[in-house]
Amino acid sequence: MESWLGSSKKRTKIASPPSLHSLQVLLTMNPGGGQTEHEAGTNSPSLRGFDVIDVAKAAVERSCPCTVSCTDIVAFAARDSISLTGSVLYQVPTGRRNGRMSNAMEASANLPPFFFTAKQLTNRFAEKGLSMEEMVVLSGAHTVDRSFCSSFVDRVWDQSVKPPKPKVDAGLSSSYADLLRALCPSDTMPATLITTAMDPGTPNVLDNNYYKFLPRGMGLFFSDNQLRVDPQMAALVSSFVANQTLWKEKFAVTMVKMGRIQVQTGTCGEVRLNCSVVNLTSSSIELGSSTAPAVDEDGIATS
Repeated sequence: MESWLGSSKKRTKIASPPSLHSLQVLLTMNPGGGQTEHEAGTNSPSLRGFDVIDVAKAAVERSCPCTVSCTDIVAFAARDSISLTGSVLYQVPTGRRNGRMSNAMEASANLPPFFFTAKQLTNRFAEKGLSMEEMVVLSGAHTVDRSFCSSFVDRVWDQSVKPPKPKVDAGLSSSYADLLRALCPSDTMPATLITTAMDPGTPNVLDNNYYKFLPRGMGLFFSDNQLRVDPQMAALVSSFVANQTLWKEKFAVTMVKMGRIQVQTGTCGEVRLNCSVVNLTSSSIELGSSTAPAVDEDGIATS
C-alpha cells in the first residue's frame, strides 16, 4: 500500500498501513508523461505487493464491475493486514475514487523521511491535519515489516571518511549498532538491497514492541529516536508501552482519520478498471485540474 507513515525508504508491502489519497502510486504510466510516484526514489524499490492489489481488483471487477476503486481496495487491504497481524478491527469508509495523474515529486513532498527531527515530523503530519499524538500513534506501524540498510547506515558507519569507520549514533544502543553494522556493509548505497526487520523482536506482529524498543536505544531510524528524546513524544511512548490496548484503539481511530485525507469522491477522479493505468476515456475531473474540488470538513472531496 502507498506508505505515508514513518520512513520514506522503509520496505513496505502494499497492504501495510498507508496514505490512501487517490493511490497515484499505483500508476505505472502517466497520461501526460513524466515520472510517476511509483518510480520515485522514495518509493522504489521499497513498495511491493502491487500484484496482490491487481488480483483483488480483478476479482472485484468480475463481481461488481466499475464500482469499487483501487483506493478503496487498498484501504480494505490495509484494514485486513492490520487485523491479521494485530487483531485490530475497524470499519473502513468507502466511496473514494482514483486520481488520473501521478507526479514523482509528490512522494518526496509528502512522505516524512527517516532523517526528520521531532519538529519536522510534527509539522509534516500537521500539514495533513494530524496531531503530534496521532503521529506518534501511527509511528507504531514500524513494528511490522523491514527497512533497507540505506535508511540507517549513517547511524552505524561514518561514510564521510575513506575507508568508512564504525560509529554509534546518538540514542542508538551500541550492541544494536554492532548487529546492524554486521548486516549492512560500510559501502552501503541506495542500490544496496539488504534489509532488516524494523522490530527485531516480533517483525510480523502488530504490537507495541516498537515503543518498548525505543527507550532501549533500538529505534532503527533517526526519526524513531526523536520520539524518545522529545519530552512530549516520550510521554506518549511510555503510555503505549504500558498499555498496548490503548495504542491499538488509537491506531484504529487514526487509521480511519488518515483514510479520509485529501481523497476524491462523487464526480472527482474515476474508478480505474486497471489499478496501474488510467481508464482510456473519462469525463471525470482530473487530479491535476486547475480547479480544486470542494471538500468537506473531513477532507473528503465532494464535487
